[in-house]
Amino acid sequence: MTTQGRPSKLIKGATGDWEVVIGMEVHAQVVSKAKLFSGAAAEFGGAPNSHVSLVDAAMPGMLPVINEECVAQAVRSGLGLKAKINLRSHFDRKNYFYPDLPQGYQISQYKNPLVGEGTVSVDVSPSERIEVGIERLHLEQDAGKSLHDQSATESFVDLNRAGVGLMEIVSKPDMRSAEEAKAYITKLRTILRYLGTCDGNMEQGSLRADVNVSVRRPGEPLGTRCEIKNVNSIRFIGQAIETEARRQIGVLEDGGVIDQETRLFDPNRGETRSMRSKEEAHDYRYFPDPDLLPLELDQAYVDALAAALPELPDAKKARFIATHGLPAYDASVLVADKETADYFEAAVAHGARSRDPKAVANWIMGDVAAYANSVGLSVPQTHLKPAQIAALVDLIAAGTISGKIAKDLLVILIEEDKDGDPAAIVEARGLKQVTDRGAIEAAVDAIIAANPDKVAQAKAKPSMLGWFVGQVMKSTGGKANPQAVNDLLKGKLGI
Repeated sequence: MTTQGRPSKLIKGATGDWEVVIGMEVHAQVVSKAKLFSGAAAEFGGAPNSHVSLVDAAMPGMLPVINEECVAQAVRSGLGLKAKINLRSHFDRKNYFYPDLPQGYQISQYKNPLVGEGTVSVDVSPSERIEVGIERLHLEQDAGKSLHDQSATESFVDLNRAGVGLMEIVSKPDMRSAEEAKAYITKLRTILRYLGTCDGNMEQGSLRADVNVSVRRPGEPLGTRCEIKNVNSIRFIGQAIETEARRQIGVLEDGGVIDQETRLFDPNRGETRSMRSKEEAHDYRYFPDPDLLPLELDQAYVDALAAALPELPDAKKARFIATHGLPAYDASVLVADKETADYFEAAVAHGARSRDPKAVANWIMGDVAAYANSVGLSVPQTHLKPAQIAALVDLIAAGTISGKIAKDLLVILIEEDKDGDPAAIVEARGLKQVTDRGAIEAAVDAIIAANPDKVAQAKAKPSMLGWFVGQVMKSTGGKANPQAVNDLLKGKLGI
């Protein structure tokens, strides 16, 4: 693992410092119309048990048939993670009792996964980057869902999710804090969304994580890990890690030992609870699935998928910095969401006129993002169009409106004239900036004449200039050119 500017992440205990070690097993639902081994719909929702084939229900004599698109999606994901694609892999049966897994076993991959080792570059902060190793990515089928809240005496089973294709992405234990883990899962989700291989909707369960946590004294061997199952939000991942690390430190400092086990995180109580002792591979009695032949790919197939990959976040960030001249922070924020990055580029490139990319970025990341957040949407999901942002930036650059008027104009576009053309609104509502020096000078003179006491104060305290600027702008309805106002006031006040 390589790091750039990685600070110490040690946790203070009662008896000294501890280091937390984190690895993650992420289950990402494959974007595919059909399930992994059947033709039943893989879409989210639907009436219970309405997306179930005879294969999913494990009826006698039913045989699985591999979904080629799921294989292609897994290969794309592996390529996006800079991982080794294994041209030969095979499926295994993982045997364990699960009430909503009708087969009585899960078809997964054990010793020969489709994707081998890779790496993810993660920006934890503007000044800190870490490399998180990927151990493997394999395909497996999801289980159904048990419903315990429909009756006081019975549980029900919904098999809509049974057999849906999952990619299990296993990281190496390269993370050392909750912040690093949150940054990793955020970056991983962004990559998968760019690739179109997983929608990343954690609230729908299409991306969830099993988080492995252990603690040790700095420099000592790895401690005993506990696995926190099925954490389904980035915020909860961070909370679960901090809670579990503190629990383990407390146990060890009291002279106890950590049992390797599977635990659940309860965000309401802020605690992890023991679920079961952690199974090892031999407990699952893996063996090759006799109904499925080994999966063999040729290099030309992999190369064709690689050639069709979209521009990924790191490459897009580098291009935004090099081509658009954006600071690294701005580029990182914009590329974190593919649709927002596309929105930004559409605004920069709109029409025949070129405009300052930094100015466009400032509006998208500032006032436009603030509005989007206030209504629970992303910037591209709002009604504001890239063309409107481009026009607003152009009006400021041309000196037609000031920054203050631009903010008022944005409010009009948000609340009143949602499809309006900014230039037409400025013309119709008389919002043009006053640039006539004579008119501005008259307003400046009027304010100075009306406030002789303030003039005396300003000569002794130059910071008073801001008060005069505010008064002039107020008297002109915010339309006076701010630079002209500043220049005239400095000259007349002798500042």
